[in-house]
Amino acid sequence: MIKNLMHDPIFLAGKSEIATKDDLPVAQDLLDTLIAHKDSCVGMAANMIGVRKRIIAFLDESGRASTYMVMLNPEIIKKDGAYNTEEGCLSLLGAPRPCKRYKSIKVKYQTMELQTRIKTYSGWTAQIIQHEVDHCDGILI
Repeated sequence: MIKNLMHDPIFLAGKSEIATKDDLPVAQDLLDTLIAHKDSCVGMAANMIGVRKRIIAFLDESGRASTYMVMLNPEIIKKDGAYNTEEGCLSLLGAPRPCKRYKSIKVKYQTMELQTRIKTYSGWTAQIIQHEVDHCDGILI
């Protein structure tokens, strides 16, 4: 179900809690909401739809074809190649803001089937994941 977006910076600055199987409907709502905003957004965290759970959804362009992906409890366990950039955010008003990102990251997460995976991402997809994990940690750009 498509949800309304959260714009309250105080709510968005709160840390998210671990997601469980009971939160799978939230993950689906997050994915539905992201797809509904695909013209202006490539990633979302659950707090952007008003739920403080460690769930992210994003457009994964790391394979041959772009596909949407959901991660539960994402944790960046390795980072390489720091660089400075600017990012915007659908939940925050104003112009893009400066931030530090990494060219390559290794992420530990759970799938929608609650299976643990570890995968390395680079480039644009890595940048999207870092932005959404920041949301889970209550970090606003």
